[in-house]
Amino acid sequence: MLSPSRQTRRALAPALLCCTAIVPGPIAAQDFVRLPDLVLEAGPIADGETIVAEDIGAGGKISGDVLEIPSTISVVTSAEIEQRGATSVEEVLNYTAGIVTDSYGADDRFDYFSIRGFDAYTYRDGLTLGANFGGIREEPFAFERVEVFKGANSAVFGISDPGGAVNYVTKTPRDERFGSVYGTVGSFDTSEIGVDFGDALNADGTLSYRFTGLVRDGKREYPASRNDEVFVMGGLSWRPTDRSELTLIVDDLDRDGVPGSGGFPLGYDFDRSSTFFGEPDYNYRGTDRTTVTLIGRHDFGNGLRLGGTARWSDAETDFGYAYISGQTDTLAERSYFGSDGHEQVAIADIHLEYDRRFGAVESTTLVGVEASRFDDRGLSFFGPAPSVPIADPAPTGAPDEVPLFADTETERDGRAIYLQQTLDWNERIVGSFGLRHDWIDVTERDGIAGTVATNDISATTGRIGLTYRATPDLSVFASYAESVIPAGTGVEPEEGEQVEIGAKWRPFGGGTLLTASAYDLSKTNITRTNPVTNLAEPIGEIRVRGVDLEAKAEIGAVELIAALSYLDPEIVENGTGGNVGNRPARVPERLGSVWATYTLGGDGPRGDMTFGLGLRYSDGYFFDDTNQVGESDSYVAVDASYGYALTESTELSINATNLLDEKHVSYGGFYADFYNPGREVRATLRHSW
Repeated sequence: MLSPSRQTRRALAPALLCCTAIVPGPIAAQDFVRLPDLVLEAGPIADGETIVAEDIGAGGKISGDVLEIPSTISVVTSAEIEQRGATSVEEVLNYTAGIVTDSYGADDRFDYFSIRGFDAYTYRDGLTLGANFGGIREEPFAFERVEVFKGANSAVFGISDPGGAVNYVTKTPRDERFGSVYGTVGSFDTSEIGVDFGDALNADGTLSYRFTGLVRDGKREYPASRNDEVFVMGGLSWRPTDRSELTLIVDDLDRDGVPGSGGFPLGYDFDRSSTFFGEPDYNYRGTDRTTVTLIGRHDFGNGLRLGGTARWSDAETDFGYAYISGQTDTLAERSYFGSDGHEQVAIADIHLEYDRRFGAVESTTLVGVEASRFDDRGLSFFGPAPSVPIADPAPTGAPDEVPLFADTETERDGRAIYLQQTLDWNERIVGSFGLRHDWIDVTERDGIAGTVATNDISATTGRIGLTYRATPDLSVFASYAESVIPAGTGVEPEEGEQVEIGAKWRPFGGGTLLTASAYDLSKTNITRTNPVTNLAEPIGEIRVRGVDLEAKAEIGAVELIAALSYLDPEIVENGTGGNVGNRPARVPERLGSVWATYTLGGDGPRGDMTFGLGLRYSDGYFFDDTNQVGESDSYVAVDASYGYALTESTELSINATNLLDEKHVSYGGFYADFYNPGREVRATLRHSW
């Protein structure tokens, strides 16, 4: 819902343009009266008040007006997250061009999404979290916005896949009093309460705090499931002068969930909510992570600024479930799989930025260093589980013991230096380039075999781009960028590159952003484990060509988010030769989505009402690279929302995902089918101040 101040600011530009068109034509020169100059200083609109972001931050590594950045960028603000009622990262990204979500169905272990055909690496405040597949599910309520950078980005972030990267921007304290509290009840016996508030701690506002937290008790749509979470985050900011700021953030994520349904036998159509082939007493996914983040900046004056971010985290995870690993005519054959992990991460980045004008050219130079240390210990367990009848899959009880089959310790030390240079000629032509060199030392210890393997990686990546601002509201761009990922010990890193051209249009100076881009990207040295030698081998290359179209607009009482993507993925090289020319697994060719809301203004005692409706489309994709195992169906999912303003500061909202309970197999064809998430409805009462 738009606040009056935001409606006013968004309406100013088109209103003033309209006013110039209604001045009577036949006015003689002597009749003209000069009015005082009107100066408007609306200032930036906060992410909590708009779905259309105008700039990016990326932890200070790449920042500025989105029109001037020579690549495709999508930003999901906290206002959009709240409007759509998104409670997971996958739901946050559902309406972003080029992104595939839910490709593993109702599997709740990780945040599953890919960008332009490749799994994405994720970052928080510009510092890496790692690959989304195998990582910790993040809590969207912790973030002010989610920034999506399409294409190769290693010259900016370091390790990343060529399809794109996702940067989470943490909520930080403000120098004013604010807050909100909400309560939610929803499907699957779910209840949740959350708060987000803060204020200045002294009279001059140099010290401020923020507290964000939620408690959830609930289940998932399938039997023997849990969806419990406690998340708390506190922040303290100190601004001794208007040139310096230091922020400390501490958060703890304690989640007790389930790994997924365990799958369903092939060739059947089961009810997701009543049939369960897993084992209720061996079905868990736990996460306990504590994170400490320090963010600082200082402006020395004369165009010189210092910035930096440091993060330490300690995470413990456990996981266990029984899943379908085969079947006969009457029996579902099962296996147990489990894991225990402990990871400690320390990472820091510090950079200097210098602005200087040389005649008509504005120069911005950014140089920085990054250092990191990752220590990970992982135990994996695997063994046979009792089979159950397909017609009546009754539980058999938790296993006394599941055999240990992997015990690994991984240490990774990283160091990097980077340079970003931007040259702006008369605010019309913006050229930028970046270089980054990473040194990564990896040591892997196999506790079962008693062996130690090492790998020392040294890689340079770059990017170059050019933006032309045809008008203050319209820009066109072209860019080339590279990516790199360590693939393990004994093999060369996986490398990627992308060429992209596109255009961005922000009519009326704000409130609407339209983006169109075309790209050609590839990834080489793709590594797979050879089943004969059980060693990693680089086997080939995958190329994806495509087009992304995206629109976000606020037009009076209507807000619109739309995306359309076409992908042409192809396996160009393969070690066995058998898959050349095929489409890579889990990459559809067409994606589309639209989300629209309409606000009906209040009348007398009736408050504002907001109606929202969304459609998400994906065509089918293959389950593996051979294109022979199976293929998903195309689908259209419907989401909806309704909001009613009880008072100026209190609102009741209802959100539904997959409203029509559309059902398809998101992943399967091997031993089991995994269905997409079903319908979920949530009602929320929120009070803000």
